[in-house]
Amino acid sequence: MALLLLDHIAVAADTLEEGRAHVEDALGVTLQDGGQHPRFGTHNLLLGLDDGIYLEVIAKDPSGPPPSGPRWFDLDRFSGEPRLTNWICRVSDLDAALAQLPEAGRPVDLQRGDLRWRMAVPEDGILPFDNRFPALISWTGPDHPANRLKASGCRLRRLVVSHPDAEVLSDRLLPAMDAPTVAFEPGETAGLRAEIETPAGLRELR
Repeated sequence: MALLLLDHIAVAADTLEEGRAHVEDALGVTLQDGGQHPRFGTHNLLLGLDDGIYLEVIAKDPSGPPPSGPRWFDLDRFSGEPRLTNWICRVSDLDAALAQLPEAGRPVDLQRGDLRWRMAVPEDGILPFDNRFPALISWTGPDHPANRLKASGCRLRRLVVSHPDAEVLSDRLLPAMDAPTVAFEPGETAGLRAEIETPAGLRELR
């Protein structure tokens, strides 16, 4: 089975500025500018974490035309306060990964500047297990966003994925994962919690 490595985590927000405030207040660090994703009508901000992982704040992009289909990360249905909504795993061969985990979606070729990647996106934009199933990504260009981000002094200690069917989800994913910072916990509702070591100490991001 294809090996899944934790690539990045995503905070969704109604606007980037709301998302920026949520993350910067929680972690006490400054986000960097990201870019636009015309295919899905979104844009983002970024934060580099240690170990080649990064954090993304993502929101609908009001400056561009709406996409022709559903947005990724279930953003069409998003509302309320900014929050940690998704985790994204990197694979070396997306087609092989989808042969094993077809529920992740269909492959889409994407580009932002000279960054190129393929991403599995469900037809309706909604990932299984109330969006607690990881999105799958394969970077096809020569570089990775984490290599371009300033060191923030932050490190992900643990990402906790909670869901009423957490055991079913973990049984589905763990045989294919090499992500020791990811833990699965049963919960009454679906949720994500990131425990992040920062220059000011251990902080929690939800």
